Amino acid sequence: MVVFSTFWFGLLFFIVTTQALPSLFNSHGPAPFPSEDPFYQPPQDYECAEPGTILKQRKVPNPIVTLGKIPVRLSGAYHVMYRTSDNFRNATVAVTTILIPEKPDYNKLLSFQVAEDAASPNCGVSYAIQRDHQTEPKYGTIITRVELFLIVAALKNGWVVTTPDFEGLEGSWLANHRAGYAVLDGIRATLASNCFTGIAQDATVTMWGYSGGSLASGFAVEVQPCYAPELKIAGAALGGTVPNITSVVYSANKSIWAGLLPAGIYGWSRDYPLVETSINVMLKPERRKDFLKVANQCFAANLVDFAFDDIFAYFKDPSIFNRPEYVNIINENSMGKRIPQIPLFVYKSKEDEVSPVEDTDELVKYYCDNGANVHYNRDLKAGHLLLALSGAPSALNWLADRFEGKSVGTGCRVTEEFMGLTDPQAYSVLGLALIAELLALLRKVILGPTSLAW
Repeated sequence: MVVFSTFWFGLLFFIVTTQALPSLFNSHGPAPFPSEDPFYQPPQDYECAEPGTILKQRKVPNPIVTLGKIPVRLSGAYHVMYRTSDNFRNATVAVTTILIPEKPDYNKLLSFQVAEDAASPNCGVSYAIQRDHQTEPKYGTIITRVELFLIVAALKNGWVVTTPDFEGLEGSWLANHRAGYAVLDGIRATLASNCFTGIAQDATVTMWGYSGGSLASGFAVEVQPCYAPELKIAGAALGGTVPNITSVVYSANKSIWAGLLPAGIYGWSRDYPLVETSINVMLKPERRKDFLKVANQCFAANLVDFAFDDIFAYFKDPSIFNRPEYVNIINENSMGKRIPQIPLFVYKSKEDEVSPVEDTDELVKYYCDNGANVHYNRDLKAGHLLLALSGAPSALNWLADRFEGKSVGTGCRVTEEFMGLTDPQAYSVLGLALIAELLALLRKVILGPTSLAW
């Protein structure tokens, strides 16, 4: 596990420092934050529209780039604002980014949910994957830009990708019903975009998300039968699953992952007045300024600033989140309340340090005991972050089979294996060029500083 931590925090250091390098591709000023961009302001009377209705659209104003510098080859990229619902089914809006590959198969649509894991509206994927996006909040949107490699792998298969800002304009992270609704309404809007994207209105649809992205995808899977029953979804891949928020609260607090907690609490305050009141009233005065940094920061900055902190100690009553009203909020936003009606591929590390594997074991058992169709693949060694990449080939292969209409069989099955980037499956699915880029990153990390092992 120490080796994995050294690799990933070395990778984080490498990516952060490379942002200071001059870019051959920068030719004009930085793009405005979503909070300052008029496109992100909803039109009047949007509340009257049906969920999934397109409210406005534009071509993405800047090229889509990996690691902030290298253009992704596309035949088109669009921002679409659409009507969706918040945690309580009140009308709100979200934006999805539709990416059309160079050689598209307009009959195949993947909804990819990025693990934004932050409560600032300026951390959304629609902004973070553009060239010339501002590198603030501090450390930028590093994780989103790394996950773009997975989107690129999907694009290389000819799949059209839609990737929603499922936290909405408010940055409502961990308001997971909102996230699920936004995913489904993003699919509805994308299928309705035929007149300017060319996507087939009856395209085969799949979903994919890892970690925080698996929460959004997972809630979409659970609410789909009642919220969007007309959508015919061929399957969903859920990696690094985080089904039980309570477990994460206690595993993350006082660890390198402690920054997840203030971001999640602040994200809830966007949808829950009770949590907003707690932030205003219950934070210790001397801790308030530090806590509220999450309103303007993204995932990596929060990890750095809150590493190993006791987040409960920021509050006058450290046990505040054990109160029944807060336990209810946590439970509302945890998975395992409804049975998916579509096939699932769930992949999870037995060594996951963020969310115990036992929580996913329990979730899968609940699904399977109630008739769901699940292939549950447990990795034997990778940590939470490493599996995001090493598990991608298995997920991509499974999704490809769904697009091809191959049978998933019936019932559930559990498998265990080592998943890695160096096995033949990874080369065949991700492609040599993409593997080479990832291995080049690894080489630079190994040759770089190791003081970030923490």
